[in-house]
Amino acid sequence: MASRQLVIFNVGDEEFGVDISYVNSIERPLKIFKIPNVPEYIEGLINLRGKVYSVINLRKRFNLPVKEFDDFTKIIMVTVNSTIVGFIVDAVSEIIKVEDTDIEDTSSVLNGNRKRFVNGVAKVNERVIMLVDLNSVIFEPEESAFSSIQLQSATVSS
Repeated sequence: MASRQLVIFNVGDEEFGVDISYVNSIERPLKIFKIPNVPEYIEGLINLRGKVYSVINLRKRFNLPVKEFDDFTKIIMVTVNSTIVGFIVDAVSEIIKVEDTDIEDTSSVLNGNRKRFVNGVAKVNERVIMLVDLNSVIFEPEESAFSSIQLQSATVSS
């Protein structure tokens, strides 16, 4: 039976997961440098170990009320299509192994805005964990806005 490991995190009252193979690191919040004229959900740039990366606030991206960072707030650094970006989440709770048979397509369980950013739902005991579609969170439909940030990131780091 095939399985995968997921990094489980919270945004608002919901549990989300991302395949651990995409995760580079989990960081405490760092100083964020704001960028003018970008979508609101793009929080800005961070300098992590001498390299500059863009960060996306998942609360804003998912249209949830904004909350101040606290001791539980984390930045999950992920690689998607050779691009490294940070996701600001409310908390990272655990890493779990999920059997592929326990993952369902979203068409049967989700609708609306959530479905746009989720590509599966994992059922683990009594929990429902939404699997984040990293490509849609980062690139769709504002791909051009994110590309301009990458350009700015390269300029800042040189």
